[in-house]
Amino acid sequence: MDSSTPLLSTRQSQRIPPLIGDGKGVYRIHVIGNSGSGKSTISRQLSTILKTPYIPLDEVFWNPDWVQCSEDEFQTRINLLLEQHRETGWIIDGNYSRRMGPAVKNERTDCVWLDPPLLLYLPRLIFRTFLRLIRMEPACAPGCDESIFNVLKPNDDSIIWWCITHHGYCREFGAKLLEEDGGVENGGKVRRIGGWGSELRRWIGEVERMAEDEGK
Repeated sequence: MDSSTPLLSTRQSQRIPPLIGDGKGVYRIHVIGNSGSGKSTISRQLSTILKTPYIPLDEVFWNPDWVQCSEDEFQTRINLLLEQHRETGWIIDGNYSRRMGPAVKNERTDCVWLDPPLLLYLPRLIFRTFLRLIRMEPACAPGCDESIFNVLKPNDDSIIWWCITHHGYCREFGAKLLEEDGGVENGGKVRRIGGWGSELRRWIGEVERMAEDEGK
């Protein structure tokens, strides 16, 4: 899939709202994409715009010192958070597709797939990782600090290595999700946002206008 190809034509985007929601002004949004693709940044923006709680799955999954919670515990934590925020809606970011169970997929009203070019977001990830190393950027989860040893290792313990080696996988995962759940242009829930930034900025602007119209 060409990352420079717009998801929707101008005429289509005029007919399709930027977010679907439940029809009652409640949005349950799942943001997916590779590490560094902008999931947490966009999720925080959406949380502010929509006045909706933000739930980063990294903080749900990781215990201090990079200890993973069990799959059962992970799903229990997720289900509890979804129950707590069912009436207000939620914004969740993170893939974890093989571990988090079906609850998020079943309950989400919107799925936003961030698919920018690797050359755009890899430098941002490297800079963010450097800031985390010198403790000028919060860790991905409490008590899970980056170390120079892990960052430089060429394996999945390195977030930079993970980003590079999983770019293709994340694109395949997103493309499969589009086929299974359907894109918004076909009445589905999945919205792919690619390109070098203009498409994403335009979409955020549409969300802001929608929120203003709804009085959020």
